[in-house]
Amino acid sequence: MRYAYYPGCSLERSAASYHVSAMAVADKLGLVFQELEDWNCCGATEYFAINKLAAYSLVARNLALVPKDLSELAAPCSACYVNLKKTNKHMVKYPRLAEQINQALMAGGLGYNPGRVQVRHLLDIIVNDVGYETIEQSVVKPLRGLRVAPYYGCLIVRPGNGFDNAEYPMSMDRLLRALGAEVVDYPLKAQCCGGHMTQISDKVAYELIRRLLQNAAEYHADLIACTCPMCQLNLDAYQGNVNRHFGTDYRIPILYFTQLMALAFGLSAKEAGLGSEIVSAQPALAKIDVDMPKQEEEKKAKPRASKEALPMPAMPDEEA
Repeated sequence: MRYAYYPGCSLERSAASYHVSAMAVADKLGLVFQELEDWNCCGATEYFAINKLAAYSLVARNLALVPKDLSELAAPCSACYVNLKKTNKHMVKYPRLAEQINQALMAGGLGYNPGRVQVRHLLDIIVNDVGYETIEQSVVKPLRGLRVAPYYGCLIVRPGNGFDNAEYPMSMDRLLRALGAEVVDYPLKAQCCGGHMTQISDKVAYELIRRLLQNAAEYHADLIACTCPMCQLNLDAYQGNVNRHFGTDYRIPILYFTQLMALAFGLSAKEAGLGSEIVSAQPALAKIDVDMPKQEEEKKAKPRASKEALPMPAMPDEEA
């Protein structure tokens, strides 16, 4: 199975572990992801609030870069997935918008036929194209004894975007069970993590994050599995800030579902992209006899980054 692949900006830097583990898992499952040549940022959510036509055109450029012999585009990042899917959908629904976007694309020698490409999230491809049975057959080191809270976030399951139940998705739950993990009930699995609210209102952002951590703690989860770089960043990087703000002591590792897949497939911690988390995963993963690289564990002793050290990603230039 072969797909075009859009990594997005996060998987190049802060979510590199997502990319590493996704490629390792793809290799094990016989999936071939062909990265788009010269892809550009999707604009995140902010650009659409500034200049809609420019934002749509920015996203559509990536759709136009999908090779003609491929009709499906995989996007691991939930925000990228939504932007790509929304742009594709709206170009089909609104011909005048599609015409304006293609006029913009012509400046770069590109054009896009609305609807030619189907945009899909990585989780969708793994559970629906590969299937749970194949995944279970690929497991060589079951995640037995590991209690995992599946966190989908608010983007990939919403009506018009999702491939699962919008209120109570279960695709990742089933995937984690196929890996041998004990999946805990997680009522807030599709609630928002706050996105970039950490840059707008500490009080609001920390409360949104606290609720998610508290819900996982109430069900005695060893870790939270996620599908989105923004969710992973908020729950991991700001967990210390939440503890200081509320006087709590959460120490819940936040890993990508692909990292857990890699471990269950018998890959090493390094091959699974482990070690860059701020909240160490070692105590939880010790339950399944996974040792973190020693040099990475030593980094955990260093002071955690403050909010000031975690700036909001740069906004694309409106004139681009």
